[in-house]
Amino acid sequence: MYQDIINDYNNRAAAAQAEADKYNRLINTYSFIRLGIFILLVLGIVFSVKQESYLPAFVSIIVFGGAFVWLVKRQSWFDSQRTYFKNLKMVNDNEVGSINNHSNIYPDGGSFASEKHYYTSDLDIFGQASLFQLVNRAATVPGNDKLGEWLSSPSQKEAILSRQQAVEELAGKKNWKMDFQASTWFSRKEDKKQVEQLFNFLKVSLDFPGEKWLTTYCKIAPVLLIGSIIAGVYLPVLQDVAVVIGLVNLGLVFSKAAYIRKTDVVAGKIGNVLGLYADVFAKIEKEQWQSVYLKELAGKINNQTNGSTSQQIKELSILINKLNYHLNIIVGVLLNLFLLWDIRQVIAIENWKKNNEAKLEDAFDVVAEFEAVLSLAGLSINYPEWCFPEIADGKGYTLTAKAIAHPLINSNARVENDYELNDALKIDIITGSNMAGKSTFLRTLGINTVLALAGAPVCAATMKVSVITIISYMRIKDSLNESTSTFKAELDRLQLLLHAVEHDDKVFFLIDEMLRGTNSVDKYRGSKAVIEQLIKKQGVGLVATHDLQIALLEEKYPGYIRNFYFDIQVKGGEMLFDYKIKHGECKTFNASLLLKQIGIDVDAD
Repeated sequence: MYQDIINDYNNRAAAAQAEADKYNRLINTYSFIRLGIFILLVLGIVFSVKQESYLPAFVSIIVFGGAFVWLVKRQSWFDSQRTYFKNLKMVNDNEVGSINNHSNIYPDGGSFASEKHYYTSDLDIFGQASLFQLVNRAATVPGNDKLGEWLSSPSQKEAILSRQQAVEELAGKKNWKMDFQASTWFSRKEDKKQVEQLFNFLKVSLDFPGEKWLTTYCKIAPVLLIGSIIAGVYLPVLQDVAVVIGLVNLGLVFSKAAYIRKTDVVAGKIGNVLGLYADVFAKIEKEQWQSVYLKELAGKINNQTNGSTSQQIKELSILINKLNYHLNIIVGVLLNLFLLWDIRQVIAIENWKKNNEAKLEDAFDVVAEFEAVLSLAGLSINYPEWCFPEIADGKGYTLTAKAIAHPLINSNARVENDYELNDALKIDIITGSNMAGKSTFLRTLGINTVLALAGAPVCAATMKVSVITIISYMRIKDSLNESTSTFKAELDRLQLLLHAVEHDDKVFFLIDEMLRGTNSVDKYRGSKAVIEQLIKKQGVGLVATHDLQIALLEEKYPGYIRNFYFDIQVKGGEMLFDYKIKHGECKTFNASLLLKQIGIDVDAD
């Protein structure tokens, strides 16, 4: 199954590479043509000087200069296409790497990691080899933030169901998904502050002095200059008039340099980026969406009074890029000489700001949500055997699953298990040997529940789960910076857990080897006291332990405590693990065998 999916990605990557190579050849060809046009332009000007007539130079500038500008624009488009297809190849190759070894070119969410969070540290949600690394396909900073938010807390049932529908729809639009990823890849290097500066810039008027009369003069200036040049052919005395008009035009542009620079500093650097964002918005707007969630998202950017968001941003991008023409000295001088180009574009940008009051910040949030949904959809595409869980109602807790496994363990190595908690209040005690699978099972239930309550498919044949708040107690560590011992850290976590069980809604806890930072007697007494306190508070969850005495609580609380275990088989001195959960309490332990393997014999008293 996976090989067919990998072959499809490889074929897409090869086709994208072929397109990138084609545009690379076109870029090289146009570079030589540009060089030839530039040489002809220079020869025309030299000939004009020798003839002591500006007419050949004027014709050369108009013909060859225009051709040069057209070639630059055409080559720029080729370059954008080459970049797009390179990105398309990259995102397809990335899916192959993700399936084969869980590698990812997108951020791993390490910045969201917190040991004080309810569960993200214990369940490997963020950081290297994490769930976020497996799932994330968001290139923008807001997209990463949105996905991180979804994986950090459970959503409400309505939101989960609507996301499931959206994820299913996007999973069925694989071409669109890969196209969107390739189109947003540019934003991974985007400076978040740059976009924020743009938003601030758009809210503040430049107060451009003389804007009204300059607007009028910009319209008639080219007519005056070109008319005087043509008239100068017949009346040489008017040639000086043409020179004066040209100098006046350049002087006006120079006099407004400070205002032009203010616009250029903020907007000038983001013109191309806005153009790329406009293409991203257009992809969302043009697609036909069926799910309510995606329809509503698309509607936020497709029902603007002044046109769609993509049209608005494209218009601003074009204006800013036109302002950037002055970065080419030859082109800039010519455009300002005839058209007062910089003044014209600054005024146009100011008019755009006045006429487009829609909040672009909200539109950029739409892209973030699409990236988050798209990331979850990747799981459905790459792992079609995974299921969408049913979200349960009821006063009790529900967490049932068939063939549930850990999504971060390779499919060839992970072991599937069944588990059932159906609209009930239970605490399950799991005993077993070292390395038998207790901790992995707890993390398996936890990490799949995180996926389920984010709206994603889960690594199981079937799953049904309540909207619950997970709290884990697994990797408790001391802290030198905070002068905290392991035992103190455990007490702090227990206090957090007990408070949450009493005050938060539907807390489901995962406890792995409680109170390991103290002696065995206190460990047992303390663990027993904690579990009995959790029963009084109607707490629900799983407790994994090596202490068989804890399993005896089932006799005292038969309606609340259930015993499960993971065992081993010893054949010829070799330990065999099946990693399968079973009802009851463990009878076989492996510590003595492990110690014997390293040369330490344990006496049996």
